[in-house]
Amino acid sequence: MKNIAVIYWSNGGNVEVLADNIVKGAESEGAKVTVKHVQDAKVEDVTSADAVAFGSPSLDNNKIEQDHMAPFIKEFKLLPIQGKKAVLFGSYGWDEGAFLKEWKKVVEDYGFNVVGELAVKEAPDDEQLQKAGELGKLLAK
Repeated sequence: MKNIAVIYWSNGGNVEVLADNIVKGAESEGAKVTVKHVQDAKVEDVTSADAVAFGSPSLDNNKIEQDHMAPFIKEFKLLPIQGKKAVLFGSYGWDEGAFLKEWKKVVEDYGFNVVGELAVKEAPDDEQLQKAGELGKLLAK
């Protein structure tokens, strides 16, 4: 059984809905999933997991959330991540998901193997919720 960590920051609830669907997808494949708001997460939640999903909306000039998520991600800069599977997900209102490209570059530079990503404009539709579930399944395999 795979251990998956889903760590996210959500303000309006759209990222949380995506996280819930990623969890459902991973659990449907038999994975044990730990879900935490980034404020409650610890580095060990990620390092002890077989795979991880990080979620954040686009804020502050096309960046991930800067008070909690960005500092949390930065903690992995000097740790031996060694290709741990990761999924990035989030929502945006105006930048057409450009924040995700920069975020992907950063986590890949830190050693994560980004195997999937999902950025939705505002609230996710049914197709995007299904894709979130598929991302969870991907992490669990």
